[in-house]
Amino acid sequence: MHTQDHEPDHDHQVVPPDPALRTKALESLLVEKGIVDPKALDALVDAYENKIGPRNGARVVARTWVDAAYRKRLLAVPGAAIAELGYEETQGEHMVVVENTAKVHNLVVCTLCSCYPWPVLGLPPVWYKSAPYRSRAVIDPRGVMREFGLELAEDVEVRVWDSTAEIRYLVLPERPAGTETWTEEELAALVSRDSMIGVVKVSATSGGKA
Repeated sequence: MHTQDHEPDHDHQVVPPDPALRTKALESLLVEKGIVDPKALDALVDAYENKIGPRNGARVVARTWVDAAYRKRLLAVPGAAIAELGYEETQGEHMVVVENTAKVHNLVVCTLCSCYPWPVLGLPPVWYKSAPYRSRAVIDPRGVMREFGLELAEDVEVRVWDSTAEIRYLVLPERPAGTETWTEEELAALVSRDSMIGVVKVSATSGGKA
């Protein structure tokens, strides 16, 4: 395993839980007064966490699979290449794209908070923000991926990338075999949020023409 560390550290990102508590209190108050429907709120969060947000990243990945020149630009200057598709950085963070190959598999974590590439992946999943994932992704990345159903061969190098407020990572998954004739739209339907974090791979049976 190869772990990538970056400076500066996260100290400025470690905040007390008060904002989260205030948010929860506000949510409870709005629900109590009937201003917000909790089911509608849950549906909205789910949409941005699992559907709307990750679809942006999926389109970026699919474009690299059908356009070699775009793939080269994405790996060289990610921010500009992603902006070509209309998705731009929102907080001044620098995007880095790391590419999976037959011999290298990348996994993204934020060890001290939950830094995450919102423009291309939407809201971070609950498990990404959890303490067990943030610690075990570094200590036992293969074990973590195994729990997601991904078993890597021993000769595959695992690289763990630690996100910060300044640097966010996007995993570029391998294009699955058997999709050589698929359209860009069909390919995008295969790409999941989890594959762009690195806890799973993309397969030709995960969507599209499956």
